[in-house]
Amino acid sequence: MATITPVTEATYDRSRCSVAGTLAVVGEKWSLLVLREAFLGVRRFADFQQALGAPKAVLTDRLATLVQEGVLRREPYRVEGSRQRHEYRLTDKGRDLYPTLVALMQWGDRYLSDGPGPLALEHADCGAPVRVALVCDDGHEVPGPREVRAQRTPDPAGR
Repeated sequence: MATITPVTEATYDRSRCSVAGTLAVVGEKWSLLVLREAFLGVRRFADFQQALGAPKAVLTDRLATLVQEGVLRREPYRVEGSRQRHEYRLTDKGRDLYPTLVALMQWGDRYLSDGPGPLALEHADCGAPVRVALVCDDGHEVPGPREVRAQRTPDPAGR
């Protein structure tokens, strides 16, 4: 079993930071807004553009990046009498970003508005409100960073 070392300024290798890697994929405003719309069921380019008001070139670039990174996949479709086009569907990798978007929404509702935002999320089975929470593997809710201890994991490259 690998040894885990407490994180200090001297031991933390920022070149392997998962936050920086994630931001390289989805850290741009339009990318996150595309994901929001995808989670709300939008699949077609024209529908993304209508919902977001994004310039065509920007939307094309963001969709291409999300497809290249495996967050979305393109699926062909054809409306009768029209040429073949593509829909954009969330992959498992994309769906795993849902808690991230909900956390951003929850933060915005709390700190940037005078009450609840324009969307309320409810559990489809029981109707209870949905919220993001940190939970340890033993099932304890972790209220904040003071209750978390960061540990450095071994570098797979042996550095």
